[in-house]
Amino acid sequence: MTRHKTAMTDQTQHNASQNPDSAAANSMWGGRFSESNAAIMQAINASIDVDKRLYAQDIQGSMAHARMLAKQGIITGDDAEVICKGLAQIKTEIQEGRFVFSQELEDIHMNVEARLKAIVGEPAGRLHTARSRNDQVATDFRLWLRDQIDYSVGQIDKLLTALLDQAEKHAETVMPGYTHLQPAQPVTFGHHLMAYVEMLTRDKERLQDARKRLNRSPLGSAAMAGTGFAIDREATAAALGFDGPTRNSMDAVADRDFALEFLAAGAICLIHLSRLAEELVIWSTPSIGFVTMSDKFSTGSSIMPQKRNPDAAELIRAKPGRLLGAFQTLAVVMKGLPMTYAKDMQEDKEITFAAADALDLSLAAMAGMIEDLTAHPAAMRAACQKGHLTATDLADWLVRELGMPFRDAHHVTGRVVVVADQKDCPIWDLELADLQSVEPRITAQVFEVLSIDASVASRRSFGGTAPERVKAAVAEARARLNV
Repeated sequence: MTRHKTAMTDQTQHNASQNPDSAAANSMWGGRFSESNAAIMQAINASIDVDKRLYAQDIQGSMAHARMLAKQGIITGDDAEVICKGLAQIKTEIQEGRFVFSQELEDIHMNVEARLKAIVGEPAGRLHTARSRNDQVATDFRLWLRDQIDYSVGQIDKLLTALLDQAEKHAETVMPGYTHLQPAQPVTFGHHLMAYVEMLTRDKERLQDARKRLNRSPLGSAAMAGTGFAIDREATAAALGFDGPTRNSMDAVADRDFALEFLAAGAICLIHLSRLAEELVIWSTPSIGFVTMSDKFSTGSSIMPQKRNPDAAELIRAKPGRLLGAFQTLAVVMKGLPMTYAKDMQEDKEITFAAADALDLSLAAMAGMIEDLTAHPAAMRAACQKGHLTATDLADWLVRELGMPFRDAHHVTGRVVVVADQKDCPIWDLELADLQSVEPRITAQVFEVLSIDASVASRRSFGGTAPERVKAAVAEARARLNV
């Protein structure tokens, strides 16, 4: 295969050398070059297989540019009208699958321009006045990423809605809370789910914040120094829904920090999803049995008919690597690049597109899993019988009722736990005499705070797990997040 490719390359070079004018004519950036590219050069240089995804944004930007050129008297109004009609036709052709993309034309910009010339003729050549592919691709990419962020935020909203619905339903469902994956204190299932509401809210805010910074138009920065034509960058920025033009033409074409910021925010979001996914895997294990995943998000085994595998959760658990890898890849691409544009930056879109797909798929799958989730309150309550979950409540009672310093109360409670372990029962099932053998001043009143329900109900501090607090948190989140 390698020898065959080499032979084809040699033949291509031979043909070009025999007919240099033809080779130059076949190149969209010809004139300077007398020979066509080697086949391998064409393969490594072309990006159309990736950036054709930008077709709608490319056409949108070109229409805005053409209309601005006409308004400024740089091209005629008739030419602008013809150009925009041709671009609209190209968009329809692409949407209907009738457009033939050419790798020889390198990218989406040249593919669209070449087709435009075939449709409208000479006016197509005037479209690229006062712009470069450098500012064109930066504009397209920002437009695409802006749309992508809006879509991802919508996906987060769907997941937030599913979490809030379940949290409200289970505001009074008690379960063990864990630290170090060891039983710690009783909480409610609703309170546990609301923790992820907070995480995802910050993820949403990070994406929205990144959107604010990217929403500046590079169009009109041209190759890197601006243009001598009397263009109106404010007009094209407004037409494309940007907050305004970028302030420095070199920075506009040279940086991809807006993509890095999206990847960083997306990676953090997927890290949060992976934590929830891991808990779903643990909770759905039959030996724990806190939840059951619906058939829509579970799979079976090819050999063990009893198996019910949480594959969707496991796949989400693995997805952060895609976003983290994409961030690192793009960061390494950009690291150390001199001003301004360099072809290295062509690597930005493939990894960002793939990362965005992974983020959206994970958000959609998690929303579906949470929405269809069946919780098992009895199993959760039964699990609260292990681990002496109200030990902290005993220590707090000693502080409140006996005036004991908390560190002393902590020590006394630890000794009570030892007695309970020796008797193989939770601390709330000990006899009063057992408690008084450790601390004689303890009274029967202590049993009012040692039950699971009493413990949960007492955590009424802001952000606490008391059912009344959970219900209030759900209502506040719905109003604040508008979901």
